[in-house]
Amino acid sequence: MKSTLAWQSLVALLLLLLALLQLPLVKATADGAAPVLMQTVPFRIYGLILAGIGIDALYQSRFLRAISLFLCAHLATFFLFTQIAGANGTARPAFYLVLAACWLLAWRCVTVLSELKPAGRFGRIALSLIIPAIFGAWILIIWEAVTRGLGIPFILLPPPSAVFAKLISSLSIIVADVNQTILKSVLAGYIMGCAGGFVAAIIADRFPFMRRGLLPIGNLVSALPMIGIAPIMVMWFGFDWQSKAAVVVIMTFFPMLVNTVAGLAVTSTMERDLMRTYAAGYWQTLVKLRLPAAAPFIFNALKINSTLALIGAIVAEFFGTPVVGMGFRISTEVGRMNVDMVWAEIAVAAVIGSLFYGGVALVERAVTFWHPSFRNGKA
Repeated sequence: MKSTLAWQSLVALLLLLLALLQLPLVKATADGAAPVLMQTVPFRIYGLILAGIGIDALYQSRFLRAISLFLCAHLATFFLFTQIAGANGTARPAFYLVLAACWLLAWRCVTVLSELKPAGRFGRIALSLIIPAIFGAWILIIWEAVTRGLGIPFILLPPPSAVFAKLISSLSIIVADVNQTILKSVLAGYIMGCAGGFVAAIIADRFPFMRRGLLPIGNLVSALPMIGIAPIMVMWFGFDWQSKAAVVVIMTFFPMLVNTVAGLAVTSTMERDLMRTYAAGYWQTLVKLRLPAAAPFIFNALKINSTLALIGAIVAEFFGTPVVGMGFRISTEVGRMNVDMVWAEIAVAAVIGSLFYGGVALVERAVTFWHPSFRNGKA
């Protein structure tokens, strides 16, 4: 047994006491009736928060405390949302004080989880995913609570629940947009741009005059505004996905070129002299020494380009595209004031971009496990 009270729990307790002085949690309805479940739900909310604080203070097991804090924080938040269901804009100060107390319990839960040391690899991976998932979930919870509690108009900022509902009801449209933008424009442009930049970097490394000529051009092109390039590509390659892929190629070519050239220069003169003593030629030195040493730089370019490609394809669709595509949908629905659809497209793009980046990072970890940045980690 333990008897210490973390500062998050202490502040949460103080917030609960302040909320007691500000009850009720929500305003009365227009006809003067008391809010739904006003008499019963607050006791559940307060009881759950106090239970989480008590278990965290009294028990030694980190696992038990983390599970209890997680359940108490999120169940209390669920009951808190039932107070405002169907009555947007009626939240009183006590509502936000209790929400802050629930958030502090979730913060304490993440703190306790970070102290756990799972034995197996699966446990470490699961823990590394659970902690950011809780953090991300609370961004959505606070977003939902603020938009519902203040009664913010949907046209200005729709709550996450409305965005999710729109995403589900428009799934077939979003799938078609993803197919047009991601599977055609982004992937084609990403592969061609990264491959072209890599080959150009090898050529620039082999012939120094090419390096002196290409790198300044790369800096110049990187400074060009994308909104100026996209219409030109549409005029050159048409309205279909090819023009968007061309924009992606331009955006991804030079980051790959610059990073690969920098990576190929990272090996020391002593290492290259050692390869010469083994009678290794340029290509053998390149394949067996310099490219492995440049791998972290190459993967850094691949990760940067994974986000640039998505941004480039979506923005390029603003300047001409068939009646399908994520950029087309965003620009069209904004004009129609269908902001929930716009946010649904943004959410899908964010998830796909994160998965794309994470996939490249996983491949990097598997290929460059020998690099010093990974030597101390066992996950």
